[in-house]
Amino acid sequence: MSWIDDPEFATGKPFGPQTLPYGVLGTSSGPAVAVRVGRHALPLRGIAEALGPRLASLVDGTCLDPLLAAGSRAWRELRERLIDIVTADRAPAGAELLRADWHTLMLPFTVADYVDFYSSRHHAENVGSILRGGSASLPPNWTHLPIGYHGRSGTVVVSGTDIERPCGQRKVSGDSRPVFGPTRRLDFEAEVGFVCGGEQASAVPTAEIGEHVFGVALVNDWSARDVQAWESQPLGPFLAKSFATSVAGWITPLEALDSARVSVPEPEQALQDYLVESEPWGLDLRLEVQCNDTVVSRPPFAEMAWSPAQQLAHMTVNGSTVRPGDLFASGTVSGPEPGQRGCLLELTWGGTEPLTLDDGEQRTFLQDGDRVTLAGSAPGPEGTVIGLGEVTGTILPAARR
Repeated sequence: MSWIDDPEFATGKPFGPQTLPYGVLGTSSGPAVAVRVGRHALPLRGIAEALGPRLASLVDGTCLDPLLAAGSRAWRELRERLIDIVTADRAPAGAELLRADWHTLMLPFTVADYVDFYSSRHHAENVGSILRGGSASLPPNWTHLPIGYHGRSGTVVVSGTDIERPCGQRKVSGDSRPVFGPTRRLDFEAEVGFVCGGEQASAVPTAEIGEHVFGVALVNDWSARDVQAWESQPLGPFLAKSFATSVAGWITPLEALDSARVSVPEPEQALQDYLVESEPWGLDLRLEVQCNDTVVSRPPFAEMAWSPAQQLAHMTVNGSTVRPGDLFASGTVSGPEPGQRGCLLELTWGGTEPLTLDDGEQRTFLQDGDRVTLAGSAPGPEGTVIGLGEVTGTILPAARR
């Protein structure tokens, strides 16, 4: 029994007491840190007395930055206290429940740095086949290290933010010069993001991911494929990726995903020592992608070739630091089946096989007005389900330039 009267707040539901993701709501009294309980949210500022002054000071502000900086011991202590509070039979003093879907979600933390990886073998092989033709192929370094690039933290936006169609240079077949204008091959990328905290550190061992990753949030790393094809010769993504990256407003604590941990697929050869895991850190996350009202893909994160622990270790092995507010993402999540591909580039095989939506319309790439929603879940303790907050965005026409 719980004092929270919400049918969606039960251990059999994705946002029951086993999940408790953190977010920041826009309320009449300003932004407030909250945890999601079913269809509702519990602002933490109001229950300061029940939390105690030390924990309350981490969540009484307008974002999660103080909590991220506090470190893993504080994360565990606060989560344990919140589980006790929400499963009690009496509400604590000052408790107020707000409908989560009636309040605006705000970007819950200050994004420090953003790194995006390329860790799905199925995605990498499909992209190689689409762009170069012939059989699937991987870059020669792909099985030796998690390939990634540094993105632009300033254009990471919270779920629900509209996405303006970007402009850039693109090559038109038969023309010797590129043209400039709105992308004609706008794509989504279904990804999983990892929000960092704790002490600033470098050369982080795989076993210490729990000291530096606070939680998990779904990510859509939008991509302008025609801009990307022209500018990525020979360097990596730049304007094709930097215009927008959408992140979920609810961050699921990494600790909530203990029951979802699995081993990544066996590597083809011996890895460098810093990439070897002493315990499994792959995650059995089940994603779903909707375009407008049509489910177009269900990518399985358990198929990823590199775990977040390996990605973090590689990201910091050269002396680069991880610090509170850093965000790194998995790269497009794709599985071995056609219905598990995590972007339109793959789903439509480079635009040659149009996708038919439930309303009968066809898509090769995104059109203005299209809405893309990523959702996800994971197995929880004792047969429960852990929910991942949705990330959604609607495409707006390009502004005049």
